[in-house]
Amino acid sequence: MSLTVKDMMQAANAVVERINASRARELLRQGALLLDLRDAPELERTGRALGSHHIPRGMLEFRADPELPSHDPELRNDRVIILHCASGGRAALAGKLLKDMGYQHVYNLGGFKDWVDGGGESTGPMDSGM
Repeated sequence: MSLTVKDMMQAANAVVERINASRARELLRQGALLLDLRDAPELERTGRALGSHHIPRGMLEFRADPELPSHDPELRNDRVIILHCASGGRAALAGKLLKDMGYQHVYNLGGFKDWVDGGGESTGPMDSGM
């Protein structure tokens, strides 16, 4: 039987807790990592959460595996990780992936708009120079 995106989202949402911006800021004050999963053009268009770390969703597995030379040292399985993307779907799926890889404390903030609307600080879109 094949999985659908709906099936994968249900499984992800069942294991990755969704939090709001206020809870995210509280966790960040305690040392959590805010991880932006959007692609670079999205960040260029909209800006990013102040202090966030960026790993595009398509590279997450390679950056999260400590056995690989491409491992990102910001990702540690004992660190709280708060994920966001544009609307929350990629963050949910990525959260389940990280949990499957042994990361214990993973949360889904939802989308960048959830961060901004919840009072989170952000940097503006990058100036394209044009």
